[in-house]
Amino acid sequence: MLKLGFIGAGTVGTALALRLTDKGYQVVAVSSRTHTSAEKLAQTINGCHAVRNNQAVADMADFVFITTPDGAIGAVAVEVKWHPEQSVVHCSGADSTEVLKPARDLGARVGAFHPLQTFASVKQAIDNIPGSTFALEAKEPLLTTLKEMAAALDGHWIKLKATDKVVYHAAAVIACNYLVTLVKLATDLWQTFNVPRQEAIRALMPLLQGTLNNLENVGIPNCLTGPIARGDMGTITKHLNALEKVAPSLVSTYRELGLQTIPIAIGKGRINQERAEEVRALLKQPSNKSREC
Repeated sequence: MLKLGFIGAGTVGTALALRLTDKGYQVVAVSSRTHTSAEKLAQTINGCHAVRNNQAVADMADFVFITTPDGAIGAVAVEVKWHPEQSVVHCSGADSTEVLKPARDLGARVGAFHPLQTFASVKQAIDNIPGSTFALEAKEPLLTTLKEMAAALDGHWIKLKATDKVVYHAAAVIACNYLVTLVKLATDLWQTFNVPRQEAIRALMPLLQGTLNNLENVGIPNCLTGPIARGDMGTITKHLNALEKVAPSLVSTYRELGLQTIPIAIGKGRINQERAEEVRALLKQPSNKSREC
């Protein structure tokens, strides 16, 4: 049985260690920048030792996850004396396995195992892992081992090349982090009519969940609704005029998102090219002209 070790006992490392333990994997050692974090994790896993340096993890484990912040992965790879045939895997979404070159030069197998999931807390991370997709970068035989781990975690996997990683991660940021930003902007608008943010979030959640359900069950472009999907010039104009009055800093964001939405509306078939060009022209007009429409 593989003996797993974790360098980094933050949210991702803790969640993966606990999930893999539940699935029968043996986690034998953990280190962390803050030793109390390593101790806290080790106390929840039978046979796991909290050690005070990263080398001790590498000496005890056949398979080492580096689950530090991305900026520390390279330093860990350099400082540890890795063993030939040992597996060393990081969990960064943006970094390729090139950051693990020092380990590869010492004869270790290197890979990347990125859970495509949002980890706001350890509990949420543990709950969110099942069903997630893992982005893998590795050569055989390590690649097969990573596929087996993804399956054991009740997840899916995709295989990426080193050159894919940054664009893959940018896509994840747009879908996840910027969704938070969009909701924040929406709830800011609700505060202009005196609805507190938490109440606004509660009101918007069914809409957000319905949108996600439509994305999953109907798909793009058919799940698109709203004024651009309908080519509703009047409503778009009202939005632009209202935003100019209450939140002028959001007008450019509204316009750009609208422009990016037009091709989806065309794909759905609700508007033709002529109407699409009219909507595009409206969204590109200077602010004073949108008020006149």
